[in-house]
Amino acid sequence: MSKNRQYSIDDLINLMARLREPETGCPWDLQQSYATIVPSTLEEAYEVADAIETGDFDHLKEELGDLLFQVIFYSQLGQEEGRFNFSGIVNNLVTKLVRRHPHVFPEGTLESRIEPGRERDETQIKAKWEALKQEERQQKGKRGTLDDIPTNLPALTRAAKLQKRAAGAGFDWPEIAGVFDKIDEEVDEVKQAVQEGGQGALTEEIGDLLFAVVNASRHLKIDPEAALRAANRKFERRFRGVEEGLQARGLTPAEASLGVMDNLWDEVKKQEKQ
Repeated sequence: MSKNRQYSIDDLINLMARLREPETGCPWDLQQSYATIVPSTLEEAYEVADAIETGDFDHLKEELGDLLFQVIFYSQLGQEEGRFNFSGIVNNLVTKLVRRHPHVFPEGTLESRIEPGRERDETQIKAKWEALKQEERQQKGKRGTLDDIPTNLPALTRAAKLQKRAAGAGFDWPEIAGVFDKIDEEVDEVKQAVQEGGQGALTEEIGDLLFAVVNASRHLKIDPEAALRAANRKFERRFRGVEEGLQARGLTPAEASLGVMDNLWDEVKKQEKQ
């Protein structure tokens, strides 16, 4: 076989099966289960997000491959247990997406097409999309509005999804001004909890404040998880600049006063804006 061969998805599926062969496979892969590879799946998803958000497109292809491998791993486990296989995963996905896009596949088949140039109402498309998803939830026995939102999502992401789903049912602030008032109210309650003491009450009030801030980001159409990741990267970048400034002065953060570090922080911010 030529070393220049371009491997296919079938080769990847075969590779995964080889890794799980009882007698000749990889000992580590043979020990894994659905539950044990979940942490790797989450890590790979975040590495894809990080590559995109930092503009590291040279490594994005590799990260996407690592994420795809997670799906292949689950499909192999499903096939071994007689639950499902990769073909079934693909078939289920295509069927669902065709059903959810009647504005693209008008006859409910992958081959059907709308007339070119036909005007489409995006509001109606979105309403139909949500109605179809709600219908699917009901078919799965999920009657409550919030029933199928995963509990192990990152907290900011789950808060946004809970709020979006509730808003779809009509439970939402009509204007963002109400959200800002709510944030001010929650800040006051945090201050009061600090004065009164009690870690339990303070934790609850901080949670309420964060939930209200997520609501503001949702109204402004900003992904709170992505926004906080960006803020984390900005803090890291600026703090490294502070450390570099201290090093140039022969100091470490432990040796420097807060005033010195604040001044360096302001210098770093000014340099970024320039």
